[in-house]
Amino acid sequence: MYSKSKIFLCLSTTLLLCTSIVKSTSSNQILGQASVGELYTFKIEPSMFNWTHQVINEQFRYTPSLKSYPDLPSWMRYMYSQEHHAGFLYGTPPARLASKKIILEIIALNKQNYETRHCELVLTIASKFHAPNVVQMKIDNLNWVHLMDPGRVENLRNIFRKDLWPESEPDLSLVFMESAINMGGRLPLRPQQHEGVIVHLGSFAKFSDRLNQLQEEVRPLYKLPSCTYKRTSVQKIFENVGFKLDWCAFKMVGTETDPAVLHHNHDSESFKANNANKVMGQSEAMNMKRRADRWHGMARDEVPTRNYIDEFAFAFAIPTVLFGLLCGILTATLCFKHHKFYKDSYPTTSSTVQMVQYSDTNSQPVTTLKSLKDPNCLLDNTSVRSQSPTSFYQTESPSNTYLRPKPPPYKGGSLTRTSGVDI
Repeated sequence: MYSKSKIFLCLSTTLLLCTSIVKSTSSNQILGQASVGELYTFKIEPSMFNWTHQVINEQFRYTPSLKSYPDLPSWMRYMYSQEHHAGFLYGTPPARLASKKIILEIIALNKQNYETRHCELVLTIASKFHAPNVVQMKIDNLNWVHLMDPGRVENLRNIFRKDLWPESEPDLSLVFMESAINMGGRLPLRPQQHEGVIVHLGSFAKFSDRLNQLQEEVRPLYKLPSCTYKRTSVQKIFENVGFKLDWCAFKMVGTETDPAVLHHNHDSESFKANNANKVMGQSEAMNMKRRADRWHGMARDEVPTRNYIDEFAFAFAIPTVLFGLLCGILTATLCFKHHKFYKDSYPTTSSTVQMVQYSDTNSQPVTTLKSLKDPNCLLDNTSVRSQSPTSFYQTESPSNTYLRPKPPPYKGGSLTRTSGVDI
């Protein structure tokens, strides 16, 4: 009897524990609603994990992912805002997820005590047709986090619903939003400046006449990469609400839009793809999109191989040829230089010999320089002899054609010895 009561007590305790676990698990689930073709945003705050205050800067870190997967879906992005001290999930669900549920798991880390908590976001995606007419624009004076404010998004929609595109008032929605940096833009030179954000607004209504006129007004600007200095007729309407647009990025995409407006380079691959999609049916285009979204692994046999023999041949052949050319040039230069030096080391009889005459240590040269190459040198020899008190030139032999100077005579000082004392 005692054993039965003990077993009953253990079973009741286990049941209570399981019930508490189920309650705690269900309390950590958050329900969300999204629609196909519309932008979905979700803010991750510390209050979701029963954390009330923040002691240090960037105390909490969040890691969202698809449940049982290491990353988020391809159509969803997570960004953390230091301005709001919160994380944001945003993205536009594709048509293949219509009437389905996805579960996102969010893991939070408290950097102060390294405590981890998690919760689940159950997202139900409602079925809806994609808006065929879309207005694309770039806002330069905002960041992506600024459009997480519902009030700012409502101000942007009111510009179109009440002024530029009144026909879109029933179903105008934000269908796409992304940072300009993630779309290939450059960071601003000054950190205080805003990065810019790309926004798409879609509706089933046809474009108004005023939008078509605006399209024709900004069409000449499409060849420029950026034109923040350009002003249009509707500039004040956007600036009064706090939006500064880059009119080079303002485009209208719809079923009746001229393809030349969408694609200025007709040889681009995107232009060819759009033409192919128009030829094919909508079902085939959707199937191609689904296959493109899937990731298929590569087999080992499909891995491309690379041959390094040609690269090694070029790496060794080109330096070898250059080294051989340099050695040949250096060898030829040294050989010709040596040959010329050998010829110049033995002078011929036609070289000029300069001679000068000295008569005394204290006197200047009597005659000027003479050259033995001059044929009048022998004729002037007599005049040279007449000008000097002594014979300056002498001939060693009658057959010698060269005249050599005689050394100057030695004149020593005379010493006079006197006796007695000078009076």
